[in-house]
Amino acid sequence: MIATLAIIAYLAAGSILALRLFRTHESSVRSRVLALGLGFLGVALHAIPHYQNLISSSSINLGIFNAMSLITWTITLLLLVSSISKPVENLGIVIMPLAAIALYLESRYQTVHFITDQLSSGLTIHILVSMLAYSLFTLASVQAVLLAIQDHHLRQRHPGGFIRALPPLQTMESLLFEMIAVGFVLLSLALLSGFAFLENMFEQRLAHKTVLSIIAWVVFGTLLWGRYRFGWRGQMALTWTLSGFVVLMLAYFGSKVVIELILS
Repeated sequence: MIATLAIIAYLAAGSILALRLFRTHESSVRSRVLALGLGFLGVALHAIPHYQNLISSSSINLGIFNAMSLITWTITLLLLVSSISKPVENLGIVIMPLAAIALYLESRYQTVHFITDQLSSGLTIHILVSMLAYSLFTLASVQAVLLAIQDHHLRQRHPGGFIRALPPLQTMESLLFEMIAVGFVLLSLALLSGFAFLENMFEQRLAHKTVLSIIAWVVFGTLLWGRYRFGWRGQMALTWTLSGFVVLMLAYFGSKVVIELILS
């Protein structure tokens, strides 16, 4: 029941955010407050069944649907907190339904991947920082797509519709690279903590994750350097952001899909 209420809150919040793009400014402000309130309600309700599925005695169950639920919960929380001071709430049009889907899958289909190796504080930090990095890069990828759509409409001289309700292009672009920069720092910390607290980051079960994560790190580092050195933006920023995001998601979820869903 709690999971169902959380899903309803997420979907309602996402729907309100979508509809407010076509409303007047005054009603848009009121609907923004309502959407964020429902979003926070969804996050609070989501945490209850998720915690029950995630924690088992002294172990953590990071099965694929539990991991998806954890990451989407983190993404949504980061989005809502950021929306208090920055105009990023429109990302919720995509993020809120994703959180609802992840919570449904977690509640409906049980997957098991227990981490029982007496989690040290260092390994716990590695896991948390990795999750935050994935979450920020997910937000950045959605922001990049929205920015590309906005840029296309402005170049075609069609600034009407929902484009009119978005922040200025320069603000959208600045927010994108802020997300990427913070995500890059977190990904760097995740890799460093992994090498510091795991015995061998290139052992068979971790090798693909390590290699793909390093490739993603190089991609995002190159994007930030290109932005600083050559002023990359628009389609260039979209291509590099989505490329890095796909590689990073393959690093974590690729093996989980194969091992926990296909092979099982």
